[in-house]
Amino acid sequence: MTDPNTELLVELKKKINLLIEQHQGLKHEVLLLEKEKQQLTDQLEKSAKEYSELEKHFNNLKLTKELVSGSEEASGTKKRIDQIVREIDNCIALLNR
Repeated sequence: MTDPNTELLVELKKKINLLIEQHQGLKHEVLLLEKEKQQLTDQLEKSAKEYSELEKHFNNLKLTKELVSGSEEASGTKKRIDQIVREIDNCIALLNR
């Protein structure tokens, strides 16, 4: 007959080994998820930059179309350009101080 303490000890060692294996598996899974998260973050940043560039390009095309068409909207566009030029002039004046 085996000692009950020995049986408990053997069972405890099995459970500890199982927990260690599970822990290592979870650590590996966490590393994979962190890597995937970083890849998705990078992809999101790239998409945001691309969207911003496309939006600027679209606004430039829209401005060009308004100027070329000579419509009533062109006067609003010209006012906006004048405003931007004034802002640039103000910035240059501040830099020269």
